[in-house]
Parts: sequence; C-alpha cells; structure tokens
Amino acid sequence: MSDPMRPPVSHRHPQWTSSRSDTPRSRSSLRTAVVWDVLQDALDRRVKATGRESLDVLDTGGGSGNFAVPLARLGHRVTVVDPSPNALFALERRAAEAGVADRVRGVQGDAHGLFDVVERGGYDAVLCHGVLEYVDDPAEGVRNAVAALRAEGVLSLLAAGLGGAVLARALAGHFTEARQALTDPDGRWGTGDPVPRRFTADQLTALVEGAGLRVGAVHGVRVFADLVPGVLVDTEPGALDALLKLEAAAAELAAFHSVATQLHVLGETRGAAEA
Repeated sequence: MSDPMRPPVSHRHPQWTSSRSDTPRSRSSLRTAVVWDVLQDALDRRVKATGRESLDVLDTGGGSGNFAVPLARLGHRVTVVDPSPNALFALERRAAEAGVADRVRGVQGDAHGLFDVVERGGYDAVLCHGVLEYVDDPAEGVRNAVAALRAEGVLSLLAAGLGGAVLARALAGHFTEARQALTDPDGRWGTGDPVPRRFTADQLTALVEGAGLRVGAVHGVRVFADLVPGVLVDTEPGALDALLKLEAAAAELAAFHSVATQLHVLGETRGAAEA
C-alpha cells in the first residue's frame, strides 16, 4: 500500500520545475536546470517501466545532497557515497530538515572502492556528478557506476567540459592558458587550475559505451550561464527566465557541446533503453 504522506514520484519538486516552464527560478538553477530535467524524465520512465512508486538511487560523490535530498522528497530511496565526513554530516542535517532522513543514507567511500560500501547491481539509477574529474582512472569510475546498476537502469554522468574552460580563459584575456588547456591531455590550463581533468563529449560517450551502456542523450550544461554578467541576470526584468530557456534550447544541440562548462551524458542499460 502506498504511503499517503509520501509525495507521488511523478510530481516534480519545485526545484525540479522544467526550464521550459514559466515558473520563476532562482539564480542557482542556472547550474542545474538542464540536468534536473533530463534526470527527472529518465526516472519517470523507470518508475513507469518498473511499476514501482519509488526507485533505489545511488549518488556517487553526492556530497551534502544537492541532488539526493530533492530525489528523496520525490519519494525515492537514495544512498550517497562521498569521501568527506563533513559533507556527509551536512547531508544528514539537510535530509533531516527536509523530512526525508528515512530515505537518505550516507556512507563514506569513493568511486575506486565503491563496492566496499554498497552492493553491486542494487540500484535503478546511479548519479556520477563531478566525480570523473578527480579519480585516478575515469574508465574504472564509470565501470563501477555501471556495475552498481540493476539489469535495467540509468546512469547520469556529469563532468567538466574542456571547451567551456578554454573559452572562459580566452574571454578573460588569458590566451596562453586557454591554449594550454586546449593542448593539455587532461584539459588543464596550468598548475593553478583547480580541476584535475576535463572532457569532451566524445570522451565521455566513449567511457559510457565502453562500460556497456547505450548513450541515451548528451547535453551541454552552462553553455551561456558562466559567460553572462551576473548584474545583467539580476537586474534585467525577465533575464533569468529567458536565459534558462536559452540554456535548455542549446543544451541538446551538438554545436554547443564544445563550449559548455559541463557535459551531461545519460547512459542506459540495453534493457532500460528498450523499455
């Protein structure tokens, strides 16, 4: 029997309101709107396919729960794996404040030793957001994420994009650093670069396909948001909503993947893709 106090999974949390809607959005939504839309649609499909009210979701590197807590508020059960005890403490507090502590579990670990703390093949969906930039072996990280999926499941992969970093350094007048990022094997612009590794869309899709998944979609994230002056978005009437709609329109176009700050790849097991 369903829990009458639990919100139906098909009802989107306000933070997940589609970027195609006319609902006012916060400035922070510029960084996540496209990913939320794609992920929500994928999870809705899995709910329909499984006939269950909620899914088991694994969020690797999920930190303090930016994705995990809204997912839990939709009724899903979320396990967050993160190496930082401080982040996991913040996650616990955040989940309690949101009233979803019973649906969020935090465990300390990382992508390399993932199966020291979670089970193989136990999840309907795995989130791997902001992880591949920092692991020693990105291919192993993706393989582990895929191995955590059930026979029919989806992988949400989000990583730093090479082109966006090159463009940002060039527009800031740091032309030597822009060229360095463009030619560096890891896409780094110098020793002071805080990001250890960046990717192209081709590199990420190759990692997903190499782990045995079908690529369901590729989206550019923050194509324009990091380049537009904040004062314009904050003061110009309707600018934020218009920018969100522009981001959504450009996200699916391959021409803009090469200049996106981040890249999002949705991978599906063969069974899930056919469902």
